[in-house]
Amino acid sequence: MFSRIAPATKRSVQQAFKPTVQARFASTKPHVTEQPKQFAAVTAGIVGATGLAYMYADSELSANMADEGLHPPHHPWAHSGPLSTYDHAAIRRGYQVYREVCSACHSLDRIAWRNLIGVSHTEEEVKAMAEEVEYEDGPDENGEMFMRPGKPSDYMPRPYPNEEAARAGNAGSLPPDLSLITKARHGGEDYVFALLTGYMDPPGGVEVREGMNYNPYFPGGAIAMARVLFDEVVEYEDGTPATTSQLAKDVSTFLAWAAEPEHDERKKMGMKATIILSGLTLLSLWLKRFKWSPIKTRKIVYK
Repeated sequence: MFSRIAPATKRSVQQAFKPTVQARFASTKPHVTEQPKQFAAVTAGIVGATGLAYMYADSELSANMADEGLHPPHHPWAHSGPLSTYDHAAIRRGYQVYREVCSACHSLDRIAWRNLIGVSHTEEEVKAMAEEVEYEDGPDENGEMFMRPGKPSDYMPRPYPNEEAARAGNAGSLPPDLSLITKARHGGEDYVFALLTGYMDPPGGVEVREGMNYNPYFPGGAIAMARVLFDEVVEYEDGTPATTSQLAKDVSTFLAWAAEPEHDERKKMGMKATIILSGLTLLSLWLKRFKWSPIKTRKIVYK
């Protein structure tokens, strides 16, 4: 009897401990490498659909260069390099161009007189220039407003008291503030330079209404501002020849500084950070090589 039970018990124990094999995450779909053409076609379709959706997402975009303005050419500015700083002599000349030509219509609301100290002018020169302008202040002990000479802490004066007066003095057009103009226009200082030197007669088939001027770099081609820079329109203090291109270059450099006055300090801080981080990286490699190598190369032997 026990001889008949023993084989049966042995078989049941073997079946109980018999390992089971389960197929998980099985798929009947072919692998990507088995159908490369189909995979490439699907990828191309997705990329193409995404590109078309991006192109037609904004119905106001136009492929006509006259609507968006001609793309300005790039110029090798002295401050465009990763370690380059502003040409401060050009900033001083550019401020002179702004003061004698541009300030008649355009404001510079975000720049105070003190911002010029140590950049293009000395403190004495800035105080003298600020005192030439009168600012409204008050009220005094009688509750009345009064006029006083400017101080270095004052912001540069506006050519018009309000927006309505600015439009009335420019045939309905509002001259933009130039504080951030190189950041607000595609092309930055390249755009400003191209706009100031790009005035020309309208080509055949293009009509410009009375009071407007043709400039291909301005969106639409018709701009209310007339050409203002001509040879020798400004007499530089340092004797630099005041050609049209030189005037445009200097005022573009000045406006680039006005939009980013921390440019030089930012690059100086970046250089310091690069040196410090490079030293820390080398120190980390040394620690990795000489401190961790015994631990990473050790062998554990069990006896």
